[in-house]
Amino acid sequence: MNMSGNTILITGGASGIGLAFAERFLQAGNEVIIAGRRKEKLEEAKEKSPKLHTKACVVSSELERKALFEWVTNQFPETNVLVNNAGIQQRVNLLNIEHDWDYYKKEIEINIDGPIHLSMLFIPHLRKKETAAIINVSSGLALSPGAWVPVYSSTKAAVHSFTASMRHQLADTSIEVIEVFPPAVNTDLGGVGLHTFGAPLDDFADGIFKGLYKGEEEIGYGDSEKRLHASQGELKQGTKLAWEGYLSRNPDFLK
Repeated sequence: MNMSGNTILITGGASGIGLAFAERFLQAGNEVIIAGRRKEKLEEAKEKSPKLHTKACVVSSELERKALFEWVTNQFPETNVLVNNAGIQQRVNLLNIEHDWDYYKKEIEINIDGPIHLSMLFIPHLRKKETAAIINVSSGLALSPGAWVPVYSSTKAAVHSFTASMRHQLADTSIEVIEVFPPAVNTDLGGVGLHTFGAPLDDFADGIFKGLYKGEEEIGYGDSEKRLHASQGELKQGTKLAWEGYLSRNPDFLK
């Protein structure tokens, strides 16, 4: 994709990976719109980077996704890049279900419904542009799941599959389809302090943008980059070792 001169919508753009991407797209000479559910976070991002455009949106809501699409295409008709980044992560003990289904389905509504529906909404708009792109942020856990986050891992596997299908269907259009596979990154995903062991956010974002500048369709970083080139046997072994490592650090998880 062209790295400048675009108008870009980023969901989940008020913090973490989404905001790091937004800042770098701004620096590269793009108009950037960030959408997020928390107005105070959007305001903080705007104070930090005044050139950002902001829009409150609960991505888990079908009505709000439609409203976001209508607002963006009316206010910024030149929009030619969609970055599906919004996501949540919840740790789930399948032997001790503590909440009703509404609690667990939030991951599905945000992580699957959000990017698939928004992509479907925007494709007719984007295909009219001379150059366009859809960037889906999935996860290294789409390739080798984290057993302690089974719903999250499943949602990201679904996004990975959908992205691959979309790339084939849109091959003869002007829309490039790109997938980003974050490893554990030091953000507040899943809760404050849970990913302090992860890759530094700025290092990760810089690494992903190197891949974007190179024109790569699938971009990983660190461990997730290795998973992109691993065999099925290596992925299964990696899942097993990661689960054993998690249990050693969290011995009461399955109680």
